[in-house]
Amino acid sequence: MMYGWGWDGGAGVGWLGMILMMVFWIAVVVGIVMLVIWLVRQAQGGHGAGAGPAAPAGETPLDILKKRYARGEIDKAEFEEKKKDLVS
Repeated sequence: MMYGWGWDGGAGVGWLGMILMMVFWIAVVVGIVMLVIWLVRQAQGGHGAGAGPAAPAGETPLDILKKRYARGEIDKAEFEEKKKDLVS
């Protein structure tokens, strides 16, 4: 009798092939998820979860404080208080 390339001809190889195919597709899905996470982080500034972009080199804490005040993140009283802490 002739045996084909189907499941009857080599059951052990068939199971191994199924397992390898499953591992391959799991790796593909995990890779796609990691790529999407990386792209989202890059679009948001790319410095980890919840972290804003790093300060440019040479920028002082007082410069950062002035920018925060200019953006309206802090009010005048808080700006003056923090400025006093930084200067002294």
